[in-house]
Amino acid sequence: MTKPRVAVFASGGGTNFENLVRKQEEIGIDIVLLISDYNEAYAIQRAINHDVDYIVVEREKYATKAEFESDILSVMRMYNIEYILLAGFMRILSADFVGRYPRKIINIHPSLLPDFKGADAIGDAFRAGVRETGVTVHFVDAGIDTGEIIAQVPVDVAPEDTLEELENKVHSIEYQLYPQAVRMILAKRQEDEQ
Repeated sequence: MTKPRVAVFASGGGTNFENLVRKQEEIGIDIVLLISDYNEAYAIQRAINHDVDYIVVEREKYATKAEFESDILSVMRMYNIEYILLAGFMRILSADFVGRYPRKIINIHPSLLPDFKGADAIGDAFRAGVRETGVTVHFVDAGIDTGEIIAQVPVDVAPEDTLEELENKVHSIEYQLYPQAVRMILAKRQEDEQ
């Protein structure tokens, strides 16, 4: 069986992207493309290091979100992309874009959704003084961190944890959970198709 062709979208450092690339064989995917909206993203260097094609599509260069997404969709068609994995992509995809890949766009979020949605979930949880946060993998819908939850793992927040220590705890869970969740989705889909 051929492995699904995957694009990863990332705006920043790309540690989750690199982790997925390293584990793509065991997950059963073929990561063929990185899409970034920021040409200074370190994720691009990681793509170069791992010989993964990349493209930068800067939102600021487009008059509308629709034009920005249209160019991304064109690239996706060129690469025959079947699944999209968001890994720190800091743009909200439109309902139209999401509708073109139903249940095939997956995101990782550093909290136990529905708690602490948005861009600074770890910092928000830390400042709120909670004793537990976590990591969520979910399907993407047109909302912000509102899609159907695939998997969650709690992370304890110790009273003595610094923000940096909490970030490290959360990221170490992300690196385990994201590949497992994607593998689980593919196995379920394969089962459903038989």
